[in-house]
Amino acid sequence: MPKAARKPGRPRDPALDGRILAAALNELARWGYEGMSLDRVARDAGATKPTLYRRFRSKEELAVAAVHSLQQSTLPAPTGDCFEDLVAILADLQHCLLRPNGMSLIGVVLVEEERTPKLIQLFRKRIVKTRREAIARVLARGVKQGVLRQNADLDAATNLMVGAYYARYLSGDAFPRAFPRRVVAAVWPALKA
Repeated sequence: MPKAARKPGRPRDPALDGRILAAALNELARWGYEGMSLDRVARDAGATKPTLYRRFRSKEELAVAAVHSLQQSTLPAPTGDCFEDLVAILADLQHCLLRPNGMSLIGVVLVEEERTPKLIQLFRKRIVKTRREAIARVLARGVKQGVLRQNADLDAATNLMVGAYYARYLSGDAFPRAFPRRVVAAVWPALKA
């Protein structure tokens, strides 16, 4: 029986891939796309520049892969209680925005919208759309259960809940732990059946 052909070189280290993407996200958030240094990414990831180029053909490809890695998989599982499910989704949003470089990365993708449109497209698809769809599912379930009004403006409610976080951040005020519950409680009366 012939032996299977072995690929030359060492097998790829998935932990290194994760460190590279984390270092790239940190670089993007700290320095922006233009200031992103592949030398610093390699150093911070414990790799070399040739290692980066074996994985990513360009700085743009690495930046896009880093944003792509932010896929939301942390959204809480639904409980069936619409109010509490909305609070849980917003608590997760608060956690993500307040992690190191969470909010500054949003600024980076907005600044790069014209020069590197793939960044904001991926950010919208992987982060923004995922969370908005989760909120929309909870609200639609609330309408179906009769908890929320049939003619409630669910799109406006979604924008108000998510937008409260950006407004709070830009004001410079701290985020209290109860902020997710306060936001849902402020919007809830306009939606309630």
